[in-house]
Formats: sequence, C-alpha cells, structure tokens
Amino acid sequence: MAIQLSYIIATRNRLPFLQITLGRLINILLPDEEIVIVDGDSTDGTREYLQQLFNEGKIHQYLSEPDKNQAHGWNKAFLMAKGTIIKKIIDDDVFCYAAIRQCKDHMLANPDVDVVISNDLDSVATNHTQIQERSRLKHFEQWKNGITPSFTFSDVHMLIKRSSLPYLGLYYTGFTMMDYEYALRISYLQANIVYYTGYNALSVAHPQTVTSQVDQRKFTDQGLRANHYYEYPGDGAQISLWSKIKIAMGKRIFRAKPNNNPELKDIDLNSVYQYHYNYIDQLAARSSGEFIRKQ
Repeated sequence: MAIQLSYIIATRNRLPFLQITLGRLINILLPDEEIVIVDGDSTDGTREYLQQLFNEGKIHQYLSEPDKNQAHGWNKAFLMAKGTIIKKIIDDDVFCYAAIRQCKDHMLANPDVDVVISNDLDSVATNHTQIQERSRLKHFEQWKNGITPSFTFSDVHMLIKRSSLPYLGLYYTGFTMMDYEYALRISYLQANIVYYTGYNALSVAHPQTVTSQVDQRKFTDQGLRANHYYEYPGDGAQISLWSKIKIAMGKRIFRAKPNNNPELKDIDLNSVYQYHYNYIDQLAARSSGEFIRKQ
C-alpha cells in the first residue's frame, strides 16, 4: 500500500515525552501512514525504547546518530519520509490527528497545494488549564493579497507535500530559528499555501523547553537578516511568537526563588497531556474549520 502520510519526529533525550506522544500515535495509526524517527544519539534510554518499537514493527523507519543541530536532524527525517504528505510531530507538543487527516485529505484532493498551515494553541505545563488560541490568518491574508511578499508562521501545525521539497527546500542548518526562516522562504517563493482555520496542534512549554538561556541577540539578528532577505516588513517581532513565549516563561522561572522553580519531575506529564489532548480533540469535534486557498 502506498504511504499517504508520514509522521516525522527528530528527538534527543526526550524519553518521557516520546512515550506519551508515540503511545497515542501508534494506537491510532492508519495502514497508509508511517512513523519516521531520527534520534540524535540519545543517552537517556530513548535509543533502546525506539529500537524496541522498531523491532516490533510499531515504527517504520528509525535512525540514531549524532546531529550537527536541530535542523540537521529534521532534514534527515524529511529525506527518509515516503509519504505523499509529511507532518512534523514535535515530541513534546500535542496534536489533533483528526484535524491533521482533514488537512491531509484536502491536500490529496487538491494536488496543486504545497503546504497547509492552521491556527495554533499554546499552553504551559506548569499552568496547563490555561490555553491560548492564536492565529496568523491576518498575515496570511496580507500575503495572499499581495500586500507583503512573505510572512511567518510556526511549523508545529504545517503539513507539506513531499514532492514540493525539491523547490521549497529543507531547513537551513545555519539558522537557529529554522521555522522562522523556512516560513519566510517558502512564502517568498510563492508556495501554494492553504490556511486551515481549525486547530491541529497545541504547543506546550515546560522546563526542558525553556529558552531562557538562549542567545537572544542571535535570535534578533537572525530575524532581521531573514526579514531583509525575504523582504518581510515584520509585525513587531524578530523571533517567532512561540519562541517569545518560551523565553518569557524562562525569565519567570529563573527569576523565581530556587525552591519555587518548577522541574520536570514535579509535573504530572500524563495528566497534563491528557488534558491537552482532550481539549484539542473536543475543539475539533465542535468545529472542523475551513480551508482558505491562496488562489
């Protein structure tokens, strides 16, 4: 059977999250879907866990070796994928697979579509019942109507047609902000992007994803460089919105007194993620969203 949808994951030392994410994905996988995982030579038991899943036939492609950086790992996974459509699955985020399959079906029914993006949800594991709804629809519309030559969006909710990769390219390994540069690049190249007004992903910030110690000057400089190259006027941010949220969270955590600092071991991950999966699934059940075409 031809593979219609590849779920790709690049990971390193994220075993507690992988067990939750793969536990759910494996149970609902369809016969025309595959799971592709690139592990960056983990040392926390991830390699052994994934090797066992691979040996049992529960994941379909698996590679474990050191990566140069995050973009390098994801690019390997893109190149390994066999599906007509590719969906990136971030190991510690939450996904609505019903909504993802709606997006996949739209792409299969409309072969001219290169990419589908959607609205986004985000939350913080230490305050998981507070969930924010976010949209880049206004910026998509400005690009669609020729007001701006490019625009930015997070790749957490992006689906891409594999045959479009030779034109759109892979992640630029010289950019820390790989999704920022990639969004600007493919929109600047006038990819046929469709905007789905539903929600297929929920981003989760937690102590291990906090970018509080990141070189924010590098983020800003890279953003300005990408904006200039892709003629993007900006919309008040030189880094992605989600990066800003995680940086702000990091500042809050590291300003706190040591005994008040949240740690991963203090978080009931199963409860947090069950709440988030219920939330996004119920949201999708109430409203399926619509597809807004570029042309």
